[in-house]
Amino acid sequence: GRGGGGRGGRGGGRGGSRVSVQPHRHPGIFLARGGKDDMLVTLNMTPGKTVYGEKTVKVDGPSSGAGASSGGEGASSDAGKVEYRVWNPFRSKLAAAVMGGVGSIWMSPGQKVLYLGAASGTTVSHVSDLLGPEGTVYAVEFAHRPGRDLVNMAKSRPNIVPIVEDARHPLKYRMLVGMVDCVFADVAQPDQGRIVALNASYFLKAGGHYVISIKANCVDSTLAPEVVFTKERNFLKDQGLMPKEQLTLEPYERDHAVVVGEYRPEKKKG
Repeated sequence: GRGGGGRGGRGGGRGGSRVSVQPHRHPGIFLARGGKDDMLVTLNMTPGKTVYGEKTVKVDGPSSGAGASSGGEGASSDAGKVEYRVWNPFRSKLAAAVMGGVGSIWMSPGQKVLYLGAASGTTVSHVSDLLGPEGTVYAVEFAHRPGRDLVNMAKSRPNIVPIVEDARHPLKYRMLVGMVDCVFADVAQPDQGRIVALNASYFLKAGGHYVISIKANCVDSTLAPEVVFTKERNFLKDQGLMPKEQLTLEPYERDHAVVVGEYRPEKKKG
């Protein structure tokens, strides 16, 4: 394709002199500027290695001044270059929310995140980059085939704890997961709200946050998407998960919304 864009995981890194990388408003995420479009990128925790054939962008370390923000020592490769991985919003609901202007994703370097519905780990790998070596992402996936990919990917990323279990039964993995700052969920099940509330009750600290991706026709295909989103928000509120923000994911996903909120905001832990 033009500009080397059509070659899978290659390309993307060419013309490092023309591309500059700047920190995004969300800590641990960066913007690569200078190509045709601005691209969302994360600092590659495993330089020289990609996860799903994504493109990479390499820039000169000192000139970008980036790298420190993600807490990633050893994140530079070949002669002082720093490598970033392109985060495609058409393949990741979380990236779509960031591109859509979500106020906060409540994940930043050094924090702990419980990720429900990890699949084979496409988005999880970017969360891993974002949290850096001091952070942890507990990634839960029930289906065995993507679960196997998730486990293999986690072998080279020590901040991912892969859990091949059903998110409906958090007691099965309570020995693996500590208290977390944020719960992210993309499980595409009719009772997703209940699943999030149950996991939050075990693992989410009071005053912690959640980010939930809701696919309207997974919850109830007979209702208009807006009605589904409102019902889900009301259910979350009843569970102590107070919604603060809702955002649809157009143009990246149809009839999807992300709801962001806070868990038991009034009560202090005790």
